[in-house]
Amino acid sequence: MSLKLHNTLTRRLEDFQPLKGKKVGLYACGPTVYDYAHIGNLRSYIIWDVLHRALEYNGFKVKHVMNITDVGHLTGDDEGEDKMEKGARREHKSAWEVAEFYTKIFMQNLADLDIRRPDVICKATDHIKEQIKLIKKIEKNGFAYATTDGIYFDTAKLADYGKLAQLKKQDLRAGIRVAVGGKKHSADFALWKFSPKLKKRQMEWKSPWGVGFPGWHIECSAMSAKYLGLPFDIHCGGIDHIPVHHTNEIAQTEAAEGVTPARFWIHNEFLNMGEEKMAKSLGNFIALDTLKEKNITPLAYRFFILQTHYRKQLTFSWPALAAAQNGLKHLYGAAAELPKKSSVSMHSDEQTGQIKDEFLTAINNDLDTPAALAIVWQAVKEKTISQKTLFEFDKVLGLKIKENLEKPTEEISVAAQTLIRERDKARAKKDWEKSDELRDDLARLGYTVMDTPSGTRITK
Repeated sequence: MSLKLHNTLTRRLEDFQPLKGKKVGLYACGPTVYDYAHIGNLRSYIIWDVLHRALEYNGFKVKHVMNITDVGHLTGDDEGEDKMEKGARREHKSAWEVAEFYTKIFMQNLADLDIRRPDVICKATDHIKEQIKLIKKIEKNGFAYATTDGIYFDTAKLADYGKLAQLKKQDLRAGIRVAVGGKKHSADFALWKFSPKLKKRQMEWKSPWGVGFPGWHIECSAMSAKYLGLPFDIHCGGIDHIPVHHTNEIAQTEAAEGVTPARFWIHNEFLNMGEEKMAKSLGNFIALDTLKEKNITPLAYRFFILQTHYRKQLTFSWPALAAAQNGLKHLYGAAAELPKKSSVSMHSDEQTGQIKDEFLTAINNDLDTPAALAIVWQAVKEKTISQKTLFEFDKVLGLKIKENLEKPTEEISVAAQTLIRERDKARAKKDWEKSDELRDDLARLGYTVMDTPSGTRITK
C-alpha cells in the first residue's frame, strides 16, 4: 500500500520512494514576510503539514526545510519595489523590523493551526554568501549575463527551460530586448539586482558584480541544496509557483549543478474569494486573526481545508466555515463517546484493521483527506473504532481530537446548565417542540447541543 503522489513534473500519479532509504528531504516555499499571511497562503502550509505527517505515518523519517523570504521579492518579479521595502514604508519601520514582526506572526499562525514547525527555517538574508556562490557557478557555466540593473539568467541557453510548466518554446531570438534593464529575452530573470544609483537600500550587500541584493528565485535553489543536498525528494508550493518561481529554481540548479533539484514537485490549488483567488495584491485577503475575531477557531479552518482535495480549487465563505466549525465540534463530541480501546473480540480486531487499511489507502492516494475524513466520520458514527485508533488517525489529520474530548464543566455557564436540565425534562416527556426551543436558546448563548446514547453533551 505505497504512498502515491501527483508529480507536477511528470503530470502523473507516482509511487513515492525516497532517494535514500527511509529518509525524505522535503522543501516547501515559505512566506514573503512583508505583511500578514492570508488564509489562502495558509492552505498550503496545512497541506504540506499533512504531507509531512503522512510520510511519517508511512514509516519515513522526514527532514522538512522551509525558507523565509525577507529580501528580493519584487512586486513585478524583476521590476518594481522590493516587497520588504514597501512594507517598511507602509508601516514606518525598517525592513528588518517588518520582517521580524511578520515572521513571528506567521510562526504563531502555524502553531494555531497545529502545523508542526519545519526542522529547518532559513532566511534569505542569512544566506547571501550561498546565493552569491551559486550565481558565480551559473555565470561560470555560461548561463548569466549583465545588464544595467543586474545579473540575469539566460533562459535561451537551457534547452528544456519551462518543462515544469510545460511552456511552449519561447521566442528567444537574439537581439530582442525588453524594457527591464536590457534583458535579452522576456523569460530571463534576475539572479542579482543592483541597488539604485544615488540611493541606499535598507537591505543590500557587496558582490562580485556590485552592491545590490539577490533575485527572488535564487534563495530557494541555494538553501534547499545546502540543507537537503542534490537531488532531494520533494519540493512543494502553491500552483502559482509553477510557471515562474519553481520553473526558475529548476533552471538555476540545472545550470549550476547539472541536476534537477527535486524528484517530486507537488502543488496545491488556490483558495478563492468568489471568482478570484485570494491574494494580497488583489486586496481580498483574510488573515487568520480575522477568523479568531469572529470566534472561528484555527482548527475549524484546518478542518475546512481538509474537506477538499488539495489539488482542487476551494471557494471561501463564512457559512461554509461556520459549518466546518460545527462539524468539528460534533466530531469532538462523538469521539468522546467512543471506547478508549478496541474490544478484544476477533470481529472487532478485524473491523478495526479494515478501517485502518481504508484510512491509509485514502491518505496514500495523493493525500485524499476528504475520503479519509469520510472514513473517520462513518467509523465514529457507528462506533466501530476506539479513541486510541482515532488518535492514530489524527496524527495525520492534526485536528487535536484528544485534547478536545472533554470540556471543563466550569466553561458551561449557570444559565446554560439550567437550560440543559429543562431540555432533558422536556425530552423525557417527549415534548420535542419545547426541546427544540431550548436547543435554540442554548445556541443563542453560544453552545452546541448533541444528544448521545449516554446523555446530552454541550460544547461552547
